[in-house]
Order: sequence, then structure tokens, then C-alpha cells
Amino acid sequence: MHIYQLLSTIAYGDAVSNDTIAMEKAIKQMGISTRIYAESIVPPLDKKTALPVDELNNVDKDDIIIFHMSTGSKLNFEVAKYECRKIVVYHNITPPEYFKNNDTRFTDICEYGLEGARYLADKVDYCLAVSNFNKTDLINMGYKCPIDVLPIIIPMSDYDKKPDKSVIKEYSDGYTNILFTGRIAPNKKQENLIASFYYYNRLYNNKSRLILAGSFRYDDPYYIRLTEYTKKLGMGESVVFTGHIKFNQILAYYKTADVFLCMSEHEGFCVPLVEAMKFNVPIIAYNKTAVPETMNYKGMILDDNNPQYVAACIDRMVKDKKLRENVIEEQKERLDYYSYDHVSDMFKKYLSDFIKKGV
Repeated sequence: MHIYQLLSTIAYGDAVSNDTIAMEKAIKQMGISTRIYAESIVPPLDKKTALPVDELNNVDKDDIIIFHMSTGSKLNFEVAKYECRKIVVYHNITPPEYFKNNDTRFTDICEYGLEGARYLADKVDYCLAVSNFNKTDLINMGYKCPIDVLPIIIPMSDYDKKPDKSVIKEYSDGYTNILFTGRIAPNKKQENLIASFYYYNRLYNNKSRLILAGSFRYDDPYYIRLTEYTKKLGMGESVVFTGHIKFNQILAYYKTADVFLCMSEHEGFCVPLVEAMKFNVPIIAYNKTAVPETMNYKGMILDDNNPQYVAACIDRMVKDKKLRENVIEEQKERLDYYSYDHVSDMFKKYLSDFIKKGV
């Protein structure tokens, strides 16, 4: 028996890719032959990490395919052709309506992804959803096979690496740093982060900045509107768009952050929340989709995203030492649940049980 993992794109630092690589390590620890295949392999990763999916041949009926579904891909349809047992790991697909007024290409990709997800509903044997929110999504799309919830396997030791010294020096200047990490995308609602920060900066603390650490395209209409909005508010120098950055720079931004602010409206899990927990940065987050679940429904979770209210919450989190301590303590407890060994062992147990049922 062999286990083959399939995904659309494998890239360094990507959450889905990291999850796939972590599962490969766990499968090997179980003594099972395994390999990763991807439609796109982004350098510096190469064939040592994954092979082109077109090279996957001679799959036997006793083998198992684990398909990581997170976007629109021909794999969403083609996985069905393999005559072996199939597992879907569902990372979520962003609803296309978020992109309709911004990027027609992404709108089409998401629509295609959801079409493929629905197509696979009666063609797989088992699913692992990275959150209960995702599990509900699968059920709503018609999946009737067994579904278990398995968080993303996060290599926590990576975050113990040395952060970029120049970033730490630049942003350890006495200013209050409000951080959000994640690509610039409409579902993540960076405009609401900017609006909330505007009121915090103007009403409570003008020695503050908002750091939006994440990749963007200069020709992306959404990014263009965000920069124009920032300039209109007179916040050009106080809002930092980092663009694509190295991992050690991401670590440095977490090290210098005073508050992690998340106003995202659609997340299947949201790894940056766990990253903020790792760095003891208190989180303020909007109560939407999988976000409160990832936080274990504790900490400062807001039902109201009114920017003036959010600004007041930021001010309290910054000034109220007892509140900060309580929130960080709750986050530490949740972080234990996401330990690499714990989630990896969960995966091994689920996979072992699935294999036994097919014997």
C-alpha cells in the first residue's frame, strides 16, 4: 500500500503546503510509503519535495489518495478517476462573491473550486476538515462520508528561528504596533482594519502604526483601493504594506507587535491566529466563520466590527495590563492544543482507523 498526497500548488511557507509536508512526515513515521504530487511546484521547492501530478501513474486499488482541497483546480474533478480509497483534506474555498468587484480571475477560480468540491461529494471515502466550520461546509455541499476535524499541523519549532534584526530595530521605536498577517484579499477585510486603526490613531494614540504583513499585486484593484483609502484618511505613513517578505521578517513583525487585529470575514482556519498565540501577542478578532473556533471561543472576540468600537477595544487591550495577561494566558492554553506532536498524533490515529476499516 502506498499513500499519495495531491494538491494544486506546493510552495514554501504556504499553510496548505506545510500541512501536506507535515502529513508526509507522519505517514513515514507510520512506516508507510508515501509521496507528494502537485500541479504546480513553486521554487525553491523542487522534485525532492513533490513531483508533478502528471507523473502519478499505476495507482493500485489498495493505495490511498489524500487530496488537499483549497482552491479551484482540475484535481477537484480528476481525483475521482483513481480507483482507490480517497480522502479529502478540506482547507476551505473562499466564496467567489468576495472577488466579484475586484478580480474576475479569482472569482472564476473560486467558482470552479466550489463546483469541483460539490462534484467530489459522493466520490470520496473520508474527509478531514481543518475546522468544524469547514465540516459544516462539506455537509452543506452534500458530503455524506465520515468527516473528522483535524487542525492544520503547524511546525511550531520554525517560529523559534532568529527574527530579522533590522525589522526589530526599525519597529521598536516606542510606537504601538497593530499587526495583521495574511495576503491582501477582500475576504480578509483589510479596509476594516484600516478604518479601525484610523479611529484608534486619531482618538487614542497617534504614536501607533498598522502593519499589514502580506503579499499583494500592484495591479490588484483591491490593493489599489486600499492604498487610495489610506491616503484619503491621511494615514499614508502610519499604515505599512509589507508585500511578500521572508520568514524571518514575519517573525520580527510578531516580535514587535502589541496587538494582533483580525477583521477577516471568511477563514477556514486562520494560521496567523495561532502564530500570534505563539508570540504572546494578544488577539482581537471579528466573530466570523472559523475564527472564534480557532481561538476556542476565548479572548477578545467581537460581534461588532464598527471601527470606532474596535478602536476602543484596541485601546483597552493596549492599556489594561490585567486584560492583556488574561487574554495571553487563554491563548497559551489554546496553543497547547495546536502543538505539532498533538495534532500529528491525531492525524496518525484518524489515518490508522481509516486504513483498518478498509482491510
